Amino acid sequence: MNLKVIKLFLRAAIALSFLSAVADRFGLWSASVSVWGNWANFLAYTKVINPWIPDSIIPALGAMATIAEIIFALALLVGFKTELVARLSGLLLLLFALSMTFATGIKGAFDYSVFSASAAAFALSLMKEKFLEVDNLIAKPDNVK
Repeated sequence: MNLKVIKLFLRAAIALSFLSAVADRFGLWSASVSVWGNWANFLAYTKVINPWIPDSIIPALGAMATIAEIIFALALLVGFKTELVARLSGLLLLLFALSMTFATGIKGAFDYSVFSASAAAFALSLMKEKFLEVDNLIAKPDNVK
């Protein structure tokens, strides 16, 4: 398979996974497939995997994670600052996987493939060749400094 196609697949898979999780928090998935189903349940789970965070900070933490996931997803879909956003996505997913692991055990992080998604994002960050990315449109030629 062509490396360009693999890069595009990684961008789309990571981005759409983020957007799916965000949609679930806002009740956009049906109850039969939903994990959280609403914002309150998402915040309750955020507290479960971050027991060391004061309750008063949980809503801000949930909002920051949600905003980051939306921004990262949109940037990955259009190919804006792909290497940076992929690295940040990998870090966010790794923090999520570690939080799940330390709070509830490693099985959940493995079952939901969070470590795999993190590794995929880090791998994406190493792919330098541009393909169907807005970065192509804003990149400066090598001879312009």
